[in-house]
Amino acid sequence: MKALITGSDGQLGTALQAVAPTGIAIVARDRATLDLTDAAAVRDLIASERPDVILNAAAWTAVDRAEAEEAAAHAINADAVGILAAAARDVGAKLVHVSTDFVFDGNGGIPYCPDAPAAPVSAYGRTKLAGEIAAGGDALIVRTAWVYAPTGGNFVRTMLRLMNERDSVGVVADQVGTPTYAPDLARALWALWQAEATGMLHYTDAGVASWYDFAVAIQEESVALGLLAKAVPVIPITTAQFPTPARRPFYSVLDKTRTWNILEKPAPHWRVNLRTMLKEIAAHG
Repeated sequence: MKALITGSDGQLGTALQAVAPTGIAIVARDRATLDLTDAAAVRDLIASERPDVILNAAAWTAVDRAEAEEAAAHAINADAVGILAAAARDVGAKLVHVSTDFVFDGNGGIPYCPDAPAAPVSAYGRTKLAGEIAAGGDALIVRTAWVYAPTGGNFVRTMLRLMNERDSVGVVADQVGTPTYAPDLARALWALWQAEATGMLHYTDAGVASWYDFAVAIQEESVALGLLAKAVPVIPITTAQFPTPARRPFYSVLDKTRTWNILEKPAPHWRVNLRTMLKEIAAHG
């Protein structure tokens, strides 16, 4: 069996390679080795390699920049997905595409089911929704949120740096969702493909948190592990106090019931996975 992983140098792409099932030959491509907007290059690669599955971990994730550069974000988050989907069909490969909680407006108060109406409030969300459509009905699409890993740019690593540098840290407390540990998400994507899942599914860690809750937990766990020398005040602030070019959903908890039924188990709670990641950083840097 052979798998093509796009976005192979990102948090999820790296994790997908690290936890790949035994016996899977991996073809890894990042931005430097494959331009996903080049239809001919994508088609030629897939026709040559003939993968059984394509795991699309590539994405434009600069949420605020997308407000000013929506066309560029759309090229990666939507047009490229359509190119991959067409090339996958040509060789009979399964496309596994990763999407986001940003396709929802965040005005709800209960977890969003996979078939809940999408209503993105940002350019990034619009481009990701367009990507879901471009993937087609024969693809497996998995929405996730708040992804973090021991390497790369993410909220956990940013908090560790700020808490080490500053006397206090202000963190938004009125946006609620669920963190997602990239290696666990990667394991779930492999398992869902092996289970021949199709259509729209959701996957994050278990539990619910605000960014403020997440930050407090990061500090508590990091102090206990010696990653931070001391605790600093973590101050809850509102979205209005921390304006950004792109609107964020206030509530973007995803309902994972269908996914957990397929996998026959729930995901670990986000605090358990956070502790796992921080222990890895403490052990390996």
